[in-house]
Amino acid sequence: MKTLPNRNKDFFQDVYDVVRLIPFGRVTSYGAIANYLGAKQGARMVGWAMNASHQFADIPAHRVVNRNGLLSGKNHFETPNQMEQLLVAEGLIIQQDQICEFQKVFWDPMLELDLP
Repeated sequence: MKTLPNRNKDFFQDVYDVVRLIPFGRVTSYGAIANYLGAKQGARMVGWAMNASHQFADIPAHRVVNRNGLLSGKNHFETPNQMEQLLVAEGLIIQQDQICEFQKVFWDPMLELDLP
C-alpha cells in the first residue's frame, strides 16, 4: 500500500476531527468537510482521508458520502454492503446506493460548527 505524504497528516487529522462530530443518523459530504476546513476544492483529499480512516475504530466514515448522497466510498469498507448496513442501522433509508431524502439528513459543518 502506498504511504501518504506527511504534508497530508494534519489535514487528515482535521478531517477526522470533523467526521467524529457528525451526529448519529446524519451524513455530510466530502465537499462540505473540505469547505469547512478552508479547502473548497479539497473534496478528493477528504475522500483520501476517508479511505485511510478505516484503521481507526472511532471514525464514522460511513457518514461521509458524495454531494448527491451516493455511497461512493462503499468499496473501501470491509464488504461492499457494510456502509449501507451502518447507515440503515442509524435509521437512514438507502435505495440503489443513494440516501433517500438526503437533504433532510444532511449535516453541514459550516452551519453546525464554529469555524476552525
